[in-house]
Amino acid sequence: QVQLVESGGGLVQAGGSLRLSCAASGRTFNTYVMGWFRQAPGKERKFVAALNLSGSTTYYTDSVKGRFTISRDNAENTVYLQMNSLKPEDTAVYYCASRGPGGIYMWPREEGYEYWGQGTQVTVSS
Repeated sequence: QVQLVESGGGLVQAGGSLRLSCAASGRTFNTYVMGWFRQAPGKERKFVAALNLSGSTTYYTDSVKGRFTISRDNAENTVYLQMNSLKPEDTAVYYCASRGPGGIYMWPREEGYEYWGQGTQVTVSS
């Protein structure tokens, strides 16, 4: 069993920055791949970024490349999402998710993850 708890959301002006955190507890096997998804009001939840245990492989959706950075501190069992140059269209509830190793082709898909956090709200004002 894995528990994921997100934090760090809030209200920020366009062009600003936020860093989201996701604290994980449970077996390392089930947190081998960590991902971030987001869900804007009235829209489906979509993939944002993911990385593997060592951080050697990262994957981003096109709309956040160059602005967001995913990283992890395995000693603290925490994954981060540094978000810079935020835009109003980044407004969403951001969810942390985890899965076991393998299946990189599944990283951008919700069904590729076994465990989910409760989400943290990010609001970017124009």
